[in-house]
Amino acid sequence: MTTPAARKLLDGFSLEMTGKDIPGLDEAHESIPQGTKINVTFLGNEDLEMRIAASKAVEDFGFIPVPHISARRLQSQDQLEEFLGRLQEIGASERIFCVGGDPATPEGPYPDSLTVIQSGVLQKYGVREVSIAGYPEGHPDIPNEVLWQHLEEKSAVLNTQGLNAVILTQFAFDAEAVLQWVLEVRARGIESEIRIGTPGPAGIKRLLGYARRFGVGASTGIVKKYGFSLTNLMGTAGPDRFMEELGNLLEVNPSSGNVRTHFYTFGGLLATSEWARDFASKQ
Repeated sequence: MTTPAARKLLDGFSLEMTGKDIPGLDEAHESIPQGTKINVTFLGNEDLEMRIAASKAVEDFGFIPVPHISARRLQSQDQLEEFLGRLQEIGASERIFCVGGDPATPEGPYPDSLTVIQSGVLQKYGVREVSIAGYPEGHPDIPNEVLWQHLEEKSAVLNTQGLNAVILTQFAFDAEAVLQWVLEVRARGIESEIRIGTPGPAGIKRLLGYARRFGVGASTGIVKKYGFSLTNLMGTAGPDRFMEELGNLLEVNPSSGNVRTHFYTFGGLLATSEWARDFASKQ
């Protein structure tokens, strides 16, 4: 049985897709609630046309596109403006997710997401809401004090600019660690909506591979907290246990504020949307 606290955490969930996932979106669209936010990635192996096509597909199916901007992948301000201009043409520029991105060396003038936000370019193209990254379980290459400094600076700048901020986190497995991080966000005076990233249903081997790549916990810790067995790497793991634990923790800590769920689907849009529907309906 799904608890009311877990259902509340699931309410208004968002999803993630890549530029290559349009066929998957077509397959899954009937099982995704209308008005769902769907983030569209900004990966190195995607180009402008793929990103625009994916954002348009999200809109055409009745969902809300949240295109990503990867600061260190931008080669120039012109490239940023071209992307935002194309998004505005299809009505998909109101909400974006601005993140630093993977390249160790910036490909252009933006070393991090803060410099993109501070540029003032976003508002020129109708951006009203900016999602920024959060790291409940830390980052393998960035000290915690720097992560907090960046989160506070970005939140302050967006507030000054009159833009709505959403904090969207890297995927997490440890519900207790997530709660403590959320409470720390609130203690620092940041009241923005928080969307906790969690993997949708995925093959366990694939899930652990992604976790190691992003520096999320150790394998044994993930197994313990997420609730599956390393002896069955061919199986599939869903976030049932994590959702229940986190929902219950948030319920008894009302100062946690507005917290929702964001699913990293790893290409499994249909599997994730069907899991969410079935999980919410368990009596």
